[in-house]
Amino acid sequence: MNWSAVAVGAIFTWLGMVLAISFIEAPLKFRAPGITIPLGLGIGRLVFRALNTVEAILAVVIVISVKLGGASCTAGVAIGVAILALVLQVGAVRPFLKKRSDAVLADTDGTGATGKRSRAHFGYTGLEIVKVIALLTGGVALLGGITGS
Repeated sequence: MNWSAVAVGAIFTWLGMVLAISFIEAPLKFRAPGITIPLGLGIGRLVFRALNTVEAILAVVIVISVKLGGASCTAGVAIGVAILALVLQVGAVRPFLKKRSDAVLADTDGTGATGKRSRAHFGYTGLEIVKVIALLTGGVALLGGITGS
């Protein structure tokens, strides 16, 4: 089995999912007719929980594939950065986002549905950008190793 090809496939699948969900679905969701803030937040929680679960599975597939198939230093570092970004999002940022969305839903912070985005929201988005760059870099580096051999 060509383990590097498996890793490349998993990386670009992960990249496509992040681009589609974080940069297309999430911003557009609240513009759809009939979508209220509570409904949008509920959908967002479900979608991002599912995305993060699939990302974790893909990360495991990538690590195993790279371990079995080998990778350049560039690919290894880039993959590590993407995985670290995911760990930070899930472990450090998402709890703050949940607290913030709970407050918006309950309106306990007095801002109601018109409250500004929290710093955690910007942090999550920043980590998504880091993840996109890292996945693209890692995927291209691995692909170069496959086609260069």
